[in-house]
Amino acid sequence: MRREWSIQELARASGVTSRTLRHYDDVGVLAPSRTGRNGMRFYGSGALVRLQRILLLRDLGLGLPAIREVLDDHRDTAGALRTHLELLEHERTRLERRIRAVRTTLEKTEKGEDLMANEVFDGFDHTQYRDEVTERWGEQAYATGDRWWRGMSEHERGDWKAHVDRLGADWTAAAQAGLDPHGQQAQVLARRHVEWLRSVPGTPAHGEGACNLRDYVLGLADMYVDDDRFAANYGGTAGAEFVRAALQHYL
Repeated sequence: MRREWSIQELARASGVTSRTLRHYDDVGVLAPSRTGRNGMRFYGSGALVRLQRILLLRDLGLGLPAIREVLDDHRDTAGALRTHLELLEHERTRLERRIRAVRTTLEKTEKGEDLMANEVFDGFDHTQYRDEVTERWGEQAYATGDRWWRGMSEHERGDWKAHVDRLGADWTAAAQAGLDPHGQQAQVLARRHVEWLRSVPGTPAHGEGACNLRDYVLGLADMYVDDDRFAANYGGTAGAEFVRAALQHYL
């Protein structure tokens, strides 16, 4: 006989409350495998796998309507789990880099040694795109952005980089989850992306009154797809194409 778990057993094993599991049933995200005569909900192995996928998608910041859409559209469970695994491994690599950077900062701080920016920010180098920025938008654009970056404290730079990393991770998660680039979740990301671009001094998008915002953002969106260096920020070419489609719709 195949093993089943009662709602209480599943709640204990997953860390999700019984109330939440009942809510998942009410909104059509996770139905029990069967319901006993006394109204007790029981869950089989298929429900366990579906709950794991729900929790993974929830950790990516997706709401229940988007989670239901993803699960309904992707019935290849093994393929979906492979996608989740790839995303988790990508996140692990990102966290390992941050851990190394923080550990180095801590060790040098405790020893009174000088900090190196490339160690603190794990190789982040805003000057590597100087020639491209100058060619596309002029020397003044690069100089303005460079003054802004160098004028920030290390803490401010760290916060800014964390914000950019989070945005990139959210884009990657949305693309790999198979969301509609025209849907609500992707359009929220598009709004965040444009707000981020507006915040960078020296760019055509800077400030609320930027007159070249649309052309600038759409040009960047094409660059994300055409240039592997930028596509990597969104999980590869497919992710960059998702970002471009969402930004095009948003604008």
